[in-house]
Amino acid sequence: MTALLNVKNIDKSFGRLNANKNISFDVASGEIVAILGENGAGKTTLMNIIFGHYVADSGLINFNGNELKAGDTKAAIDAGIGMVHQHFTLAENLTVLENILVGTQPLYQPRLSEGKAKEKLKYLATEFGLELSPQQLVRNLSVGEKQRLEILKTLFGDCKLLILDEPTASLTPQEVKTLFISIRKMVASGLSVILISHKLNEILEISNRIIVLRSGEVVGKVKTKNADKTQLGEMIVGRKINRPIRKENSFKEARIQLFQLSTKSGNGLSALKNVDLEVRGGEIIGVAGVAGNGQKALAEVLTGHNKPNSGKIFVNGKNLFGKTPSDFMNSGVAYIPEDRNADGIIGDMSVWENIILTESKNLKFFNKKGILNIKNSHELANSVCQKNDVRCQSIEQPARLLSGGNIQKLLIGKWLERKPSIIVACQPSRGLDEGAISAVHKTLLSERKKSTAIILISEDLDELLLLADKIVVLYNGKLSQVIENSNLNANKLGLMMAGDGF
Repeated sequence: MTALLNVKNIDKSFGRLNANKNISFDVASGEIVAILGENGAGKTTLMNIIFGHYVADSGLINFNGNELKAGDTKAAIDAGIGMVHQHFTLAENLTVLENILVGTQPLYQPRLSEGKAKEKLKYLATEFGLELSPQQLVRNLSVGEKQRLEILKTLFGDCKLLILDEPTASLTPQEVKTLFISIRKMVASGLSVILISHKLNEILEISNRIIVLRSGEVVGKVKTKNADKTQLGEMIVGRKINRPIRKENSFKEARIQLFQLSTKSGNGLSALKNVDLEVRGGEIIGVAGVAGNGQKALAEVLTGHNKPNSGKIFVNGKNLFGKTPSDFMNSGVAYIPEDRNADGIIGDMSVWENIILTESKNLKFFNKKGILNIKNSHELANSVCQKNDVRCQSIEQPARLLSGGNIQKLLIGKWLERKPSIIVACQPSRGLDEGAISAVHKTLLSERKKSTAIILISEDLDELLLLADKIVVLYNGKLSQVIENSNLNANKLGLMMAGDGF
């Protein structure tokens, strides 16, 4: 196979951070190449250079026999490179067809030319198994359908190389299978794919070759047929990885009790409908569901960030219906939010300032007049970073400069300093590498052993089946019966997430 994409000696630095170091690789026509690496390994920087978002400090990119103009996204798209980002870039208030046409026609044209576009869209959807109704509003699409639309947008532009960044992060197992069928059809037609993912099982199933980055450098290239999960995990982090094992545990009294709890929808939240749930000390209850079915509303109710309009909620025996996040926190609830960058940290504040954000009422760090004790604050921050392996240049650096895994370890570490009796963990390993995932899982199981009650909200079914004692499924705001982990598998969970049994 001839090389469609040829990347030669790419270097890119941001200040003292060398994000990409002398990276070279190629992608052949009709090939699926997976790019693996830890958070901060340089994967996204490299893809942004190929797609024209960034300009490399040195090196060249040749595409389809021609040198690609650096730092020009339009040139990349015109050449035939398409990129689907992990977070969708769709206009929710427009139709499927309008989303595809936006940006493809001049602004001075009074109306979009829809006739030929509909024909082309129908052909592409049928050819690659990406069926969507052109007139359907995007806000009414499922996560899997939005993923299809993002791919159709790139194919509509006659893309020859498709870059997919974490494409299965929010999909059910059934949707993943459908996506992979579509990808195989695209590749059979001559399209090439670069796939970024942390899900090693999926990488081993769908790719032809695997390239591993570590600290900005290529540390391994292997044909998929010669690779295995253990080998890849060790290449990614540079050491042997030991995933923790959930063992038998004795359960204590109920820490969280929800009775017929309902919320109103709004602010992007789906409504909860008459939810009953009990979580005991030393127990991990997993909550599965496709994004948008009430997971965020449940997490916010359990932490006081969203007030229910009916029902009852007890935390460690206390009725906290309608109480504030501070009341929940003081009752022993820790909250690891789904979006760690938007809801977990304040990016422009330093590492140490983020660590003491929850301690404003603690006289060890703030006196009665609200004056900060910097010495004690720095000691706490250094302790949290050391105990939880938060890797930073300094506790004075802005938190936004940390990798995703280090932000997650910072968040978990600062909450554990409060010795919580309840942890609400939302997507705790999303977007993390194998090493960081293992560290997060070990921490949650360690807290379980200390009789902490844990509500684990995750779209990663492997994570739920590994960690949870029991699992419930959220669908359209309704909660299923609690099911013993031993009675479940990924396929059954996937069907329930799609509405089976509701």
